Amino acid sequence: MSTEARNPIESGVPDPFQYMHPVMRKNFGNWAWHDRPRPGVLRHVSHTGDQIWTVRAGTCRQMDTDTIRKLCSIADEFGDGHVRFTIRSNIEFMLADESRVAALVAKLTEEGFPVGGTGNSVSTVAHTQGWLHCDIPASDASGLVKSVMDDIFHEFTNEEMPNRVRLSTSCCQINCGGQADIAINIQHTKPPKINHDLVANVCERPSVVARCPVAAIRPALVNGKPSLEVDEKKCICCGACYPPCPPMQINDPENSKLAIWVGGKNSNARSKPAYQKLVVAGLPNNPPRWPEAVAAVRKILECYKENAHAWERMGEWIDRIGWPRFFELTGFPFTRFHIDNWRAHRHGLNTSAHIRF
Repeated sequence: MSTEARNPIESGVPDPFQYMHPVMRKNFGNWAWHDRPRPGVLRHVSHTGDQIWTVRAGTCRQMDTDTIRKLCSIADEFGDGHVRFTIRSNIEFMLADESRVAALVAKLTEEGFPVGGTGNSVSTVAHTQGWLHCDIPASDASGLVKSVMDDIFHEFTNEEMPNRVRLSTSCCQINCGGQADIAINIQHTKPPKINHDLVANVCERPSVVARCPVAAIRPALVNGKPSLEVDEKKCICCGACYPPCPPMQINDPENSKLAIWVGGKNSNARSKPAYQKLVVAGLPNNPPRWPEAVAAVRKILECYKENAHAWERMGEWIDRIGWPRFFELTGFPFTRFHIDNWRAHRHGLNTSAHIRF
């Protein structure tokens, strides 16, 4: 295999081979099997007999330079100097010598970076920027993630779940957090409040009208100035109008709540991908520790851990026992808003390309 980096192009991912561990480059596409000697540690063995060990540690999404330097120093001293970050913001250290794995795990634990998140465990929460960076949040995703993971820390460092559990959270209702077994998302409960004095100077009105998914926004003249108005009977309080038009303020300290969704699944493993469904609504957006949302996530995980069969994902477990039994086990109230009665779609939004052999 050529070790020469390919010429840079304007699209596509960077050349990964220049950053790979030498053992990974040598055995690319030639791996025979892998296993997990302990939570957070993976071993891959190639057909040639070469081995690569991967140690995964929990890190936060936004890190200061001192923390990054500390992690790099650990990689140089206890590993082989090669690291990568996963899609869920965990760091992975690659090394070829099994005898160094225990010392690396001990050092990471000592420095406060928990080793885990592999196998049938709870993963680090995939989340949005929150107040730190995003321009439209109604909550702080990073703070909510910290509160949740503090409470379920044991489930990250141990593989005791029936199957892996993916978590996500989003600080706006547009949901950058994505699909997950359990997702915590903002739930706006009131239409936007419009500052008519600013709309004409700040917003491109046709773009805002086009942005609304339910055609609830239309142009209007207010006090002789071009502005916008909202048909509140149509408005679904999604917040899609706020990014292109900040004067349409939808974030509210009292009326922007948290909602919990379950059963999302992206993979084709064993069953087709699935959309998540609402199970808890109207939870207080209550920083800095969000106790109500944390308790709800804990309750769902406890019920899943105790009642699911081996290798059932969250949505598969719920499909087997049925939604009435799920609400009975968790104790969450079931309301008319949980009924999926939207008729403008195919059955259950079934857009999967799932293939079974």
